[in-house]
Amino acid sequence: MSFLPKQLFKITTLVLIFIAGLAGCSSEQAAEQDVPMSLTEWLDAEYEEQLMRSPMNLTYLGRSERKDELDEFTLASYKEDLAWQEASVTEMESRFDRADLTESEQLSYDLWKYSYEQSAASEAYFYNGLVFDQMNGLHSFVPTFFINFHTVESVSDFEALVARLNLVKPRMMDALDIARESSERGVVVPYFAMEGVADQSRKIISGQPFDAEADTDSAIWADVQRKIAGLLESDLLTEEEASALQTEARDALLSSFGPAYEAIIAWTEEERLSSPEVATGIGAQEGGDEYYAHLLAQQTTTDLSADEIHIIGLNEVARLRNEMLGIMDQVEFEGDLQAFFEEVRTGEWNYYPDTDEGRQAYIDDATAAIDNLKALLPEYFGLLPKADLIVKRVEAFRERDGAAQHYYAGTPDGSRPGIYYAHLSDMTAMPKNQLEVIAYHEGLPGHHMQISIAQELEGVPQFQTQLGFTAYAEGWGLYSEKLASEMPGTYADAYQQFGRLSSEIWRAIRLVVDTGLHSKGWTEEEAIDYFMANSPEPYESVRSEVRRYIVMPGQATSYKIGMIKILELRATAIEALGDDFDIRSFHDTILGAGSLPLHLLERRVMQWIETVKAS
Repeated sequence: MSFLPKQLFKITTLVLIFIAGLAGCSSEQAAEQDVPMSLTEWLDAEYEEQLMRSPMNLTYLGRSERKDELDEFTLASYKEDLAWQEASVTEMESRFDRADLTESEQLSYDLWKYSYEQSAASEAYFYNGLVFDQMNGLHSFVPTFFINFHTVESVSDFEALVARLNLVKPRMMDALDIARESSERGVVVPYFAMEGVADQSRKIISGQPFDAEADTDSAIWADVQRKIAGLLESDLLTEEEASALQTEARDALLSSFGPAYEAIIAWTEEERLSSPEVATGIGAQEGGDEYYAHLLAQQTTTDLSADEIHIIGLNEVARLRNEMLGIMDQVEFEGDLQAFFEEVRTGEWNYYPDTDEGRQAYIDDATAAIDNLKALLPEYFGLLPKADLIVKRVEAFRERDGAAQHYYAGTPDGSRPGIYYAHLSDMTAMPKNQLEVIAYHEGLPGHHMQISIAQELEGVPQFQTQLGFTAYAEGWGLYSEKLASEMPGTYADAYQQFGRLSSEIWRAIRLVVDTGLHSKGWTEEEAIDYFMANSPEPYESVRSEVRRYIVMPGQATSYKIGMIKILELRATAIEALGDDFDIRSFHDTILGAGSLPLHLLERRVMQWIETVKAS
């Protein structure tokens, strides 16, 4: 999965509208100069204004403005941002006649409006979601943000870091206020979510300087010292100045950062008292069905109902089980499919050693699989990413046994590469025969390619290069797994091919399990049982997955729904164009306008088909 937080005041959505910067005059300046603006110019100016409203998005994109501030996480700030979006859309509609725009401009126009409509539709559900859970939340995102994204290349950068550390406590208190209000309104936090948040928070503040007797440094303190050392090595400050700054950072950690996490831990212990022992979906909560329908619409960008998605999932699971039986026959396995699942799930041959050497071997092999794809890409794509990609282990404070791998995008200017993160704390949850398929999904030709190409697009408004719709992004990631099977040198043996099918059926199972949990009253155990009966995934991974679905309703449905749409569009194009169908041109059409809701992606592909026919 890609980790793309949409609005930083609601980290739990995992769909980020990253905001890119842009030089140039504002719409107000243009009006004063009586200079007519194109829609693209106007949107660029508007997006720059929107970007400047979010200090953390600025930093995420490698920019230096407002580097000493953190976003606010309150209903008031949400409403302010929403009012700004509404005013912007209103001005766009009054300034530009959509009928007079080109197809490309109409797409940008519709995207700007659609993004606002999604935000507006979410306002009524501000208190319905979970602020903190084992998957997401400020408690895990903030240290990740400081360590990976707040770069320090000057003394002022470090001073900004200290200023931000001092803001952690008030921002966390705001988030805790939202969590308490949500709880009072009937939102149930599963027991395992509270345990996960508490465990992660304790790890974040374990070690120096939070524990004066500790022999090791906390991750955040080690990062602070690395950044100070970098300034010293660059001769940007004296030893005395470095010592003073380090003391300021330590004081901020002890007076703001540490107490914020102690407050979160105390809240989890308090909230745990009311958490039911049997975890269920949101359908059991007041207004849960309506909220779930909203989330499905947001995540899939379709109007599919929970029942429709459930049926699609059941049909896909049945189809993929049949393909798995074919692999089983190919390797001449004697026994039923469940026995084959157990052979793949438990066979020592299918796992790396649970050692540092085994973890490094996993990273090395994933990197090699990605490198192999790089040479093949020009045969399938005209647009190619410029940004580099690296494979890394997840930081210890947020690493979880059996958790899904994920991707963090690099910066648009290429100064920070994209990162494919792997959870390697438990190597018995990392089967070898799924290494390739995950690398293709997270790396190439999956998330890294799609997101990098979007960020590097030219000739479109800047906001369009940074949008993220889960059904599109994850649909592309899952489509990439299948596309890789059409490329030479991939999935070299039957067990690797079985790994690809295991990955796809995993996403089909999600359609059944997610809707089962949130619309049909399934319990956590019922969901686990269905998953285990239809997948060779290790139990630890399955349990982690089901718990993810419980705290992130609807998100898991986006993968297969998006993939199905892309495959449908490809089949439509092949049928319509025959010998004129070109796979490179098709992929460029899919990727060449950035992330799109599925109905706008379909419109774009149909317009491309008509253009090819006409030419």
